[in-house]
Amino acid sequence: MLAEILGTVGGFGSSLFFVPIASYFLDFHSVLGITALFHVSSNLTKIAFFRKGFDKKLLLTIGVPAVVFVIVGAFISKYIDSETLEMALAGFLIVTSLFFLFFKNFSIQPTVSNSLLGGTLSGLIAGLLGTGGAIRGMTLAAYNLKMEVFIATSAIIDLAIDSSRSFVYTYNGYVHQHDLYLIPILLVVSIIGTYIGKKILERISEEQFKSIVLILILITGIVTLSKVIWN
Repeated sequence: MLAEILGTVGGFGSSLFFVPIASYFLDFHSVLGITALFHVSSNLTKIAFFRKGFDKKLLLTIGVPAVVFVIVGAFISKYIDSETLEMALAGFLIVTSLFFLFFKNFSIQPTVSNSLLGGTLSGLIAGLLGTGGAIRGMTLAAYNLKMEVFIATSAIIDLAIDSSRSFVYTYNGYVHQHDLYLIPILLVVSIIGTYIGKKILERISEEQFKSIVLILILITGIVTLSKVIWN
């Protein structure tokens, strides 16, 4: 629930929080499988709540390379030790949060080449680590979209990414029958969490909350790194 609320308001997507939190309860490869399935329902919910519009051009320039490279990343993840992936996730969370906290005015130029690169990196990292929303969010931010269009466009791209990697993770053996009971529970959670996130966005500015979200991402990264080291 917390991951869904923060992901909706911060614009990074719930997986940025869900993956490290879920890794406390499941092995990392299982987390990747559950995250992909959870995100499918999560993104369908976001599209329903923020359906006022989306950017067709960005769906192609960011979405297509993201889908291609999430499949590549998902296949590669099978050959990398889960502890190494957790370490990489922790490093990614820490570096990403620190970067955005210290370089708040950093922006990407809204060019087709940058969109293609952003889509490629977000897809590849999503396939490997379970979350690529920060890079996709940074790329979409370059286009100064309205909040509804930003979230709807991001959710549609994310839906395509998660649908694609779900098949690969299932093929890799990450989706286990004994974990499937979580799916209807997470579906309800995604609806409630997205609704609460939408209500929060109506009351405070995105910029204010994004700083809080980044600090939480940093803490999550440090805790995840500590967990791997202690184990």
